[in-house]
Amino acid sequence: MNQLESLKHHTTVVADTGDFLQIAQYQPRDATTNPSLILKSALKPEYAPLLDDVLAHHRHRALDEVVDRLLVRFGTEILRIVPGRISTEVDARLSFDTAGTVARARRLIALYEAEGVPRKRVLIKIAATWEGIRAAEALEREGIHTNLTLLFAFCQAVACADAGVRLISPFVGRIYDWHKARAGAQWDEAAMAGTNDPGVQSVTRIWMYYKRHGIATEVMGASFRHTGQILALAGCDLLTISPELLGHLAATEGAVPRRLVAEAAAAADLPEQHYRSGDEAAFRFALNEDAMATEKLAEGIRLFCADARRLDALLAGR
Repeated sequence: MNQLESLKHHTTVVADTGDFLQIAQYQPRDATTNPSLILKSALKPEYAPLLDDVLAHHRHRALDEVVDRLLVRFGTEILRIVPGRISTEVDARLSFDTAGTVARARRLIALYEAEGVPRKRVLIKIAATWEGIRAAEALEREGIHTNLTLLFAFCQAVACADAGVRLISPFVGRIYDWHKARAGAQWDEAAMAGTNDPGVQSVTRIWMYYKRHGIATEVMGASFRHTGQILALAGCDLLTISPELLGHLAATEGAVPRRLVAEAAAAADLPEQHYRSGDEAAFRFALNEDAMATEKLAEGIRLFCADARRLDALLAGR
């Protein structure tokens, strides 16, 4: 048995890519996309006919709608391959606009439904800002399920649970990046591996907190830098993994032991939250107290916005 096959005994494996031509060989249940992944795929020559087809049918529409139709086209193609769900992201430029996020999410769902895809197979990805969490809360009440992304802080995870979010995507690799950069020459890669990895520890704390309190929100570790981080989170509800790392796991023989065990949640040493559900000021203060989360959330939104603009330019130029 290879590591990918073994991991699937403990965790739902999700493909983190917009390149649907790569997905089938790894047999993931779900798939996730974001503006950067869609842009990366859209620039490949093999996807030029897909872009041309979307533009041929919709070039007279507003650019933001053409982008949404392209996202849905990629998502629909991916859903022909995976048996589960696709995560499609709302434009990151709406990260601080609750009403705008809700409207964009409704349009994405309507476009999927027009293609015959039921809403239960779609997760709308939204940045885990205060405004994004409020948008997700409203959407969940409408039966539109959400995936809250760019999640770095424990307070974000608690707020998402309070809002009834279907799934969260804490970013392992970007947390690791921040701590490694901050430590500089003092960083000891071997000592900070496995369960000592700060990104792994963040996801573990959130997962344990959810299990201890019976929270139904799914935890999906994301943004991995190497397979060691993935293996250290075996047992997490879901893990979304790039094709490159899926390939490494598939090429490596060996059993993967379960690392996250729900029975351990009762005894886990977990931080407590000291703000009331829906308390915006307390949420913002708690997020501000976490320098890593504050910096990485802002940086992540900027990067996704930059790639959204590049995707706009690519479509406009064609």
